[in-house]
Amino acid sequence: MQDAPVVALIGAIAHPVLIVDGTGVVAAANPAARELFGAGVANTQIRAYLRQPDAAAMLERVLTGGAEGSATFVAHGASRETVWRVLARRAGVETIVLSFTDISDIEAAEAQRRDFVANVSHELRSPLTVLAGFIETLQGPAGADPSTRAEFLQIMAEQCARMSGLVGDLLTLSRVEAAERIRPRNPVSIDMVLQATLAALRPQIEAARLAVEYDVPADLPEIPGDYDQLVQVFHNLIENGVKYGAGGGRLEIVAKTLPAVPGFDGPVLHVAIRDFGEGIDPIYIPRLTERFYRIDKARSRDSGGTGLGLAIVKHILSRHRGKLQIRSAPGEGASFAALLPVA
Repeated sequence: MQDAPVVALIGAIAHPVLIVDGTGVVAAANPAARELFGAGVANTQIRAYLRQPDAAAMLERVLTGGAEGSATFVAHGASRETVWRVLARRAGVETIVLSFTDISDIEAAEAQRRDFVANVSHELRSPLTVLAGFIETLQGPAGADPSTRAEFLQIMAEQCARMSGLVGDLLTLSRVEAAERIRPRNPVSIDMVLQATLAALRPQIEAARLAVEYDVPADLPEIPGDYDQLVQVFHNLIENGVKYGAGGGRLEIVAKTLPAVPGFDGPVLHVAIRDFGEGIDPIYIPRLTERFYRIDKARSRDSGGTGLGLAIVKHILSRHRGKLQIRSAPGEGASFAALLPVA
C-alpha cells in the first residue's frame, strides 16, 4: 500500500488522509495528514493519535470488521481548537482509509444557534413569568383593590413592551442578516438621517437633560445606503448615549470625511456619537456587539434594552461595507463611531 501511485493519489487530496492496515499501523499519509499529526505519523500505530473516546471506539469497530464509521475528533493547536469529522472506510480486507474534514465552522455555527435559542428563551421566560404571577394574583382577592390592580397592570404593560421590543429586534436582525450580502446603493444624506433620528429621540434627550452638540457639516458627501437601516443604526447609538451617558450632561454628534482609513478603499464618512457618562472598561468592548451581551444586565433591562441593539448596528454597517469603532474608558464616557465608505 506504500507504492508510488497510492502515495501520489492521496497526496493530491487537500484534506488529511491516512491509509491504515488491518492492525492499525499507518501505511501512508498525505501532506495534510502529516501537518495534522506530525511528520513521523507513517509506520506508527493510529490508536496513539485517535485516543478520544468517540474516535477510538469508531476506529476499533472498523478495525475489527466494520465496513465504515465516522466520529468527531478535536485537535488542540497552539491558538485554537479544530474540530474534524473522521470518516473510516474499508478499501480491502486489510486496508482502511481515514479521511478528515474540518467542521469547525459548522460546529461553531451550531453552538451559536444553541446559545441564541437559549438566550431568546431566557429573555422571554422572565417577563412571561412576571405576567403569569400578576395574572394569578389579579384573579384572586387582590384584583378587587383598585390601587393594586392599577400598579400590577402598569408592570404587566411594561413587561409586554419588553417582549414586544425583543421580538421587534429579532425580526430586524433577521431581515438585516438575510440582506447582508446585498450592498444598498441609494444615495443617502447622513445629515438627514441624523436630524430625523434626533427628532424621534427628542423626548428622551430632554428627559435626560442632555445638551446635544451637533457638528455635522452641510457639505458632507452622500453615501450609498439604505436610509431606514441607517436611521436604525444611529437611533440605537444615540439612544445608548442617552441611556448610559445621562449623567454626563451632554452628547456629542460629530461627522467628518476621512480621506483614507485602513481597510477601506477611498474616502470614509466617520460619524461618532460620544457620551460623557460612566464609560466602559476596555476589556468588555470586544464583546459589546455580541447578541444579548450586557455588561450590567439589570441596568440594561431596567432601561428597556434587549441586548440586540449593537448586534443590529454591526450587521447593518457590515451590509454597507462599513465598521463600528468603539472607544471608552471608565469615567471618560464612550464613543461609538460608524465608518461608512463614501463610494
